[in-house]
Formats: sequence, structure tokens, C-alpha cells
Amino acid sequence: MGGCRHPGSSQVYGASVLRVLTRNRDFRRLFLAELIVFGADWFVMVPLLLLLNEKTGQGLWGGLALAAETGTVALLLPYAGTIADRFDRKRILITSNLSALIAVVGLFLVHGPWAGPIALVSVAALSGAKAFYTPAANAAMPNLVDRSDLSPAMAVHGSAWGTVTVLASSMGGVVSAWLSPYACFGLVAVGLVGAALLTSGIHRPTQLPGRAEQRPAFAAIAEANRFLRREPRLLALVTVKSAVGVGNGLLATFPVLAMAFGVGPRGLGLMFAIRGLGSLVGPFVFRAALARPHWLFPALAISMSTYGLAYLGVSMATWFPLVLAGIFVAHAAGGGNWVMSNYALAQEVPDELRGRVGASDQMIAMLAVTVSQLTVGFFVDSVDVRLLIACCATTTLLYAVGWRLVTRRLPRHVTAGPALAVAD
Repeated sequence: MGGCRHPGSSQVYGASVLRVLTRNRDFRRLFLAELIVFGADWFVMVPLLLLLNEKTGQGLWGGLALAAETGTVALLLPYAGTIADRFDRKRILITSNLSALIAVVGLFLVHGPWAGPIALVSVAALSGAKAFYTPAANAAMPNLVDRSDLSPAMAVHGSAWGTVTVLASSMGGVVSAWLSPYACFGLVAVGLVGAALLTSGIHRPTQLPGRAEQRPAFAAIAEANRFLRREPRLLALVTVKSAVGVGNGLLATFPVLAMAFGVGPRGLGLMFAIRGLGSLVGPFVFRAALARPHWLFPALAISMSTYGLAYLGVSMATWFPLVLAGIFVAHAAGGGNWVMSNYALAQEVPDELRGRVGASDQMIAMLAVTVSQLTVGFFVDSVDVRLLIACCATTTLLYAVGWRLVTRRLPRHVTAGPALAVAD
């Protein structure tokens, strides 16, 4: 509890983080399962990008694979969020793990002239499973900890993606170069079985009793949309991630940039690993804003702008370590942006709407990412990669400025009455 009363104390906050992991068995199980699921993304994707470059000789297929991943998630999230509010979230998590396992098997068929299309179908299937996993996990997490532990739990929860991206991206590049991409796919399959077993051991309820959504899916989605429209502050929070999203297409340039610097598979893995390291550090750098409502919106604007400025630096760098430094700073800002908005939504959205609102939040971000990655993917073989990176970075900067101008007069707290009284 001390971490919530004295958020400025690093020592107390660190103790809170340690306590929420060591004393809360159910939260720890969910966190470890998430490490595996999120790690599977990049332990698969980095080797797959390399494999597609090798099999097709074009950067286009890598961009399409990234877009297929985010696009599938974006399309399914509204329905997936409704499912997370309607059915037992623990069962959804386990079913998603086993569905992802089946999708990974398809990656072993990525050979020959059909390598590109087969990869897209497999990635889309894997992303479909993740689309149902993520809103269920996000909505379940606040119910697995006491309210006094929510702040450190959100920081730990938000660090899951960054933690495994560091390991999975770097190890994916190393294992792919040492053995083969198919060895990476096999390891991911084993990990997904482990994630399902971890989740099956969670005992604490993943949603509040009697709150399961029973209305038809489209009516339930419409209810969540009406709730958001009543709250300009929440609308601002569910659009803030799009700033990083509209610039995220530059990830499709990573394989080309790695080849330009002559760093090969290990260098590409290192680029994605540094990206994950930044995302891991960012939530802890920006954590002070979580306890100070008047800091939240300015901190979100700063995080968005920092992402754009850092990638502008990457577009001009001529030394590979400077590229890595720019990637780290950009994604530290992006990670802080993601966790700050998630924390505010977890506090301000009632449990019975949390899955759907969280899904809308991620859908908007994923649509922005998909459009950006498709755009960059179509130009990556014909336009200077540095120009593409600079364009993505500038787009994020312009979005950040526009978002801040629109939101600067919004209230510090959400004003909804009855629905939020239930949440409290």
C-alpha cells in the first residue's frame, strides 16, 4: 500500500512491485503466461521476416505479414472485447493459447513459391487467437489484485510485452541464425502449451460476480460506444495510442535497414530487442504521472512527441549504435504512453464494460498501425528507407500536436456517474 500513498519513493514503489509478484500467486501466473504469449509474437516474427526475405527476395511480404498481424487483431477486437465481458475470461485465455498453437503449426509450411501467402494466413490465424487473448487478459488483471496494488500491478503488467520482446527478438534472431526459423516455431508451440497450463492454475475470479454481459454482441458493442461518447476524457485516452500507431509502419523498414548496415539476422534481432527494452523501461520512467492526474495528459503528449523526434534521429543516423539508441528512446516513450493510458482506463471504466472499452482502445491503435505498415510495406522496395522512417516520425509528431490541442481543456477526471459508481 505504501507505493500508492507515496508514489515518489522509488524504494517503496519497488517494494510494491516485488510484493505484487511474490505474494499474489494468481497475478504471477497471468503475468508469466503473458510473457510467453507476447514473446511468441516476436520469437515467431523476427525469424519469419528473415525467412520471407530469403524465400521471396522482397521486403513487401514482411510488411504484409506485419500488417496481417495488426489488421486481424483490429478487425476482431470489438467482438473479442464483447466475448471478454460475456464469458469466463480464464477459459478464453486458455482457448486462445491452444488456438495459437494450431496456427503456429501452419508456419512449418512456409516453403517454396507459396511461402508468402502461407505465411500471411498463418500470421492472421495466430493474430486472431491473440485478439481474443489480449482484452480478456487486460480486463481480468485488475480483478486479480487488491485496489491498493493496482498501480504497481499495471506497471508490471505493462512491462510484460517489453520484457519478452527484448528476449524473444534477440533470441529469435540468434536461434534462427544458429539453427533455423522452424526451430523458433517449434519452441513457440511448446511455450503456448505452458501458458495454457499456467492460466489453468488461476483461482481468483477473473471478473466480478454477476457482471457477465448477456446481450447480443452488436448491442453490447453499441453500449460501450455510447459510454465512450459520453466521456470526452475517455475518448482522448482511447485515441492516444494511435500517435505511435500511425508511425509504426517504420517497423517494416527494419529488415532493410539491417541489411543496409550489414548487421544481418543478429542485428535485426538486436533492433527488435532494443525496441522491447525501451518498452520495458518506459512504463517505469513515466510512472510518476500515474499518481498525479494533472500530469497525465501532458505526459502523454510528451511521450508521443518523443517517439517522433527519436525516429527522426534514426532516419539521419549513419552509425548503427545511434540507430539502436534512437529506437530505445522512441519505444521507451511509446511504452510509457501505452501504460499510462491503460492505467487511466483501468481506473475509470467499470468492470462490466472493461473488456469492450479496452478492445475499442486497442482496435483504434491497431487500425492505425495496420494502415501505416501497409503504406510503408508497399513503398519499402522502391523508396529510400530513411525517407520512409522520417515520414512516419513526422506523422507521429503532427498527431501528437493535434491531440494535445484538442484535449488541453478536458477535465482531469472522468465525470460519468452511475456506471463508475459501480466500478468503485
